[in-house]
Amino acid sequence: MWQLPSIISDDGKVVWWYSVIPPLIAITLAVITTRLFLSLGVAVGAGIILSWLRPEDPSKSFVYEVVWFARAVTIGNDGIDLFNIWVILFVLFMMSMISVVIASGGIASAITILSHFARGPRSTQFITGLMGTLIFIGDYSNAMLVGPTMRPITDRYKVSREKLAYIVDSTSAPIAGLAFVSTWIGYEVVLFNSVAVNIGLESDGYSMFFDALPFRFYCILTILFVLINSVSGQDFGPMRRAQLRSRNTGDVSAADAKVMGGIATEIADGQNRIQILSSVIPLTLLFSLILGGLWIDGNGSGPIYSLTSWRDALSDANNVKVLASAALTSFVAAIICGLVFSKMSLPAIWKAVKGGLTGTLLPLGIILCAWGIKASCDNLLTGEYIASILSDVVSPLWFPALVFIVASLTSFATGTSWGTMAILIPTAIPVAFLLDNNTYGITTIICLGAVLDGAIFGDHCSPISDTTILSAIVSSCDPMHHVRTQMPYALTVAVIALMCGYLPAASSLPSWIGILCGVGVIILLFAFLSRFRSP
Repeated sequence: MWQLPSIISDDGKVVWWYSVIPPLIAITLAVITTRLFLSLGVAVGAGIILSWLRPEDPSKSFVYEVVWFARAVTIGNDGIDLFNIWVILFVLFMMSMISVVIASGGIASAITILSHFARGPRSTQFITGLMGTLIFIGDYSNAMLVGPTMRPITDRYKVSREKLAYIVDSTSAPIAGLAFVSTWIGYEVVLFNSVAVNIGLESDGYSMFFDALPFRFYCILTILFVLINSVSGQDFGPMRRAQLRSRNTGDVSAADAKVMGGIATEIADGQNRIQILSSVIPLTLLFSLILGGLWIDGNGSGPIYSLTSWRDALSDANNVKVLASAALTSFVAAIICGLVFSKMSLPAIWKAVKGGLTGTLLPLGIILCAWGIKASCDNLLTGEYIASILSDVVSPLWFPALVFIVASLTSFATGTSWGTMAILIPTAIPVAFLLDNNTYGITTIICLGAVLDGAIFGDHCSPISDTTILSAIVSSCDPMHHVRTQMPYALTVAVIALMCGYLPAASSLPSWIGILCGVGVIILLFAFLSRFRSP
């Protein structure tokens, strides 16, 4: 097997077939064991060993390869590059700021005010979905706030716990993945930036994120599906049976449900109206500093409302440094607001900060593993090998849809959207780049969105996903009942996204037409259900 065909890269290097082993190990072990860190760790270890054993470069020692990998995930091997350090600082301060804002009761206060608009089952579901869309700073914080706050109101209007869990789950990760200010943005930007460097793009990760936004068909259509479904009052499949049970018997949970709960006691009291300033001021400051910082650092010129001007500014700005600086400033502002407006004690603030720092362990661990996989693929030229093998057998028309499906299956099997992104972005995007004739073309841009969306879709359907389980817990719903009722809805949106979004977009149809067609299909679906049966 060691002597199987190899290829010659553009710079004359020999690329062996075993360059695919690290990502292959990551996917296979993750599916078999469902243990992400074990899978990524073994894959990175395999990458180090294979780099050491390369027959064309036998002089490098094993210690040299270990040091090379350690530098690759920290300060870089070509001089001193603090990009990774700025990303880590952004994650630390962002999570800590969010934790303080939540503990101060600022967001809970805003939710309490909005919940007064709920007047019946439909308006309650719509307000719940709207809250999930407005709280975009993170999927965990979204679920932890919306679920416990709205649960008494949905119970009052006989909305099933399954439906509440679905709304919470289907607005948390999609909106966090779409928002350009969230706990997700640093992670998505660093993955995009790494692959841009790998394939020689001049675009940076933040610009690539904005380029991919119009092609995030699954996330966009999922949020719209939730809102349209809420307004229509129509349901189908297992969700319809759950809703009928709740409406006719008053049992918001099934008789055999293993209800989990108790999260509501952890949410700060939001009844004090002045507490809303504890969230409004830090978040407004965060937005302002990020937008202003990117514009100034990127030497923005031209009309400030011009998308072209913003794209040019984002391309030239030191994005991660701006993000980290804005997160630090907002973190300090959140502490001051907590002391002044929410009358928090210093021990309470320290407890919130400590909780936020603890919450960074998982994302930082995944980010480090992602950098390790990326370093392995870079060193072994994995992307070039896969691209050369597939370039003659895969059509650019079908490749974005294929990427979406593979990302969905990987995320479903592993239960993690972030891990799926870490595995697939370094391998799928170079293939798309080659299919675009080594240009930053439409196939590459659509595939950026397809990986992120497929990862979130698979996560929605996976019974072992942390966000799926968390959404069920905060909604006091049986996790398996949540999965069973949510899956038909998620599958419906995924099929619409494929047929109206990814395939037509790959044929150069404007993305906004695909989104409009998808919305039209969703409206027709619920109009059909409304016409031919009672709610």
